[in-house]
Amino acid sequence: MSIIESSLEAGSASTNTTLPAGEPWLGLIKAGQVMRIVDLEGNQAVDTLFYNAMDSAERYSANDTIRSQGNIYLTAGSKLISNCGNTLMTIVADTCGRHDTLGGACSAESNSVRYALNKRDMHSCRDSFLSALASNTYGLSKRDLSSNINFFMNVPVTPEGELQFADGISAAGRYVEMRAEMDVVVLISNCPQLNNPCNAYNPTPVQLLVWS
Repeated sequence: MSIIESSLEAGSASTNTTLPAGEPWLGLIKAGQVMRIVDLEGNQAVDTLFYNAMDSAERYSANDTIRSQGNIYLTAGSKLISNCGNTLMTIVADTCGRHDTLGGACSAESNSVRYALNKRDMHSCRDSFLSALASNTYGLSKRDLSSNINFFMNVPVTPEGELQFADGISAAGRYVEMRAEMDVVVLISNCPQLNNPCNAYNPTPVQLLVWS
């Protein structure tokens, strides 16, 4: 865990957006730009995917990222590695200290298996991803969805190798900040999950800022 604060001021950001709980965001972050995700009220989870803007077949790889840094958690200094072995983004500041790479995105199927059959129709991160991709702005489709990062989410691994969806370690105003090492398409679902404590059973908005 590494806590590093940013020197960037929100007032100088070229993009400053509040993303409501359960909503998606799809956008281009150009090489050298910095993106910050702020947990406005604390204990929220932000499911995020990254793609090479010039070739979407190259995208964030959980396996390569974990292997390259020898750690299943992300923090300041972590590099987000693609399936081609290239660095998509580098985490340059982080006031939360640890982010999940294993928990994946909630879906209708996982909600019904984990919780109850009547939870199947509840909104999920996979639904949010698909809603954003319906615009086809960057030529992405559901076949491009892969294992994602869960910023601010706390998923401890037990000694038996099981995952636990635990109460968050974030708090209001904490953030993670990343520098794009190439032109990157970013796909976000601000998690609407109501069935586990990843966002304290109370999904809340997050803030997205981008500096040129």
